Amino acid sequence: MTRVVLLGAPPGPISPPPHGGQPALPAAITLRSLPGAPSAYDRLLAQAAALDPEPTTIARPGDAAAYHRPYGRVVESRDVAGDLRALADAVEGAEENLLILPADSLVHDELIYQITKAKRGAIALVVRQERQEQDENEPPEEEVPIEEAEPEIGDKVIEGLPQRTRIGRSRIISVGTAYHAVTRPNAALLGPLHLHQRHLQTLAEVARELADMAHLFGPEDDVTELLVLGLVRRGVSVGRRGRRDLFFRRVRSQAEADEALAEMAGYNEDRARLDNAVKGADGFFTTFFVSTYSRFIARWAARRGLTPNQVTLISIALGLLSAGAFATGTRWGAVAGGVLIYFAFVFDCVDGQVARYARKFGVLGAWLDATFDRFKEYAVFVGLAVGATVSGQFGDGEGVWTLALVALALQSVKHLLDFSFGAANRRKAPVPLPTLDLTVADDRPLREALEQRRASRSTGVRGLLKLWTKAGKFRPVHWARKMIVFPIGERFAAIAITAAFFNPRVTFLTLIVWGGIAATYTLTGRLLRSLA
Repeated sequence: MTRVVLLGAPPGPISPPPHGGQPALPAAITLRSLPGAPSAYDRLLAQAAALDPEPTTIARPGDAAAYHRPYGRVVESRDVAGDLRALADAVEGAEENLLILPADSLVHDELIYQITKAKRGAIALVVRQERQEQDENEPPEEEVPIEEAEPEIGDKVIEGLPQRTRIGRSRIISVGTAYHAVTRPNAALLGPLHLHQRHLQTLAEVARELADMAHLFGPEDDVTELLVLGLVRRGVSVGRRGRRDLFFRRVRSQAEADEALAEMAGYNEDRARLDNAVKGADGFFTTFFVSTYSRFIARWAARRGLTPNQVTLISIALGLLSAGAFATGTRWGAVAGGVLIYFAFVFDCVDGQVARYARKFGVLGAWLDATFDRFKEYAVFVGLAVGATVSGQFGDGEGVWTLALVALALQSVKHLLDFSFGAANRRKAPVPLPTLDLTVADDRPLREALEQRRASRSTGVRGLLKLWTKAGKFRPVHWARKMIVFPIGERFAAIAITAAFFNPRVTFLTLIVWGGIAATYTLTGRLLRSLA
């Protein structure tokens, strides 16, 4: 379960009044085009209740009555300091993850799901400053290098929120307020914040410390902004993500809500959910020759009630049929085996996509998927070796059986290396980020500490690994790195192609040579990362 806290007091004005008049409570804003025409608050509360049966709403005393519902809890707070203390009280000692949402949020269910299921221990939704097009008749504006830039308390606004956040490639670097200056802010925090339970004690501590500093903040400073400021300065790595192909907007008036609903209707939430069902880190063959259409099979299967485990059984059956076809030792058997093993892999991808699309996860399914991937692969090895023996093309087939055993042993060792390194790496403590006291007015000390940390990690083995990581931004290098490790998609493709067009000896030699290169590359990388 995830604990959900809704913030009922929006930040004060830093931008012009909302289109359509003065700000209104989300409980008084009607979403007219949705079934039942719920209020913005009622819709959000229902979304929150899907995660937490008793979500907490923090609201001003004069507004609390508008937020009371048959379910959920309303906590009254007179000001930002009270909001922060109420939030600290709500999460202290909690054993669940935490999701914080502004009560004026209009958001897709899928976006909430993706935020709460992110692997990062802390993640915030941000909107980045748009790049302004330069007039070709004007000389380009010279920008001071980031290391020479002075911290500032920016007055720029994005979607009614102050642009006082500096984001990097994957995380939030620094956050500002009316008191805290930031070096070249380039984004605004939209409001949603998700935290793993291990960070809740830190959150409670910084919330109380910030509450004591509330007199330094301006009316435009949002509670989420203050919390992320505190977390970042305590060394918590807060990841950042944008809305991507999903919708999020904070609505402050009926006119804004009407416009937002019209905009939201232009988004295909189901397609975004389907795309999210496909793993983003798949190999070249899987990405371009399977996932381009397997997601639609997954949606078809999910809508007809097929479970991921049932799809896994289909994949296993196709894998065994493929092994049987290879075992015939005939050319047509080899072709049929190649086609069957391809579709066995397709359905191996589909089972995970069904699980992610239909939200059906289980320990049994994860175990079946991991175990029977190896079972299918090794059964095909046996089928190919039996086929080589039956065909008589290789005498008694002893040489092919030897190659099969070498290929099987090589893959087993590679899987063992991957599993053992993953288990060891999870026990490795992350390198701590620099910290900075909340009373420091600007982020220069934090920026300097980050530069020193970056410099120390750019030498020796770490520097070599960093260069190799940076090389991944070039697409050919990215896909070459994906293919060299010989993932299951590439292995099944190699088996299907070489068995259908050549013979089992070529198949096993391909598996051994490519598998040996992959094992060497993987082992070298594991050793370097262990030494870094």
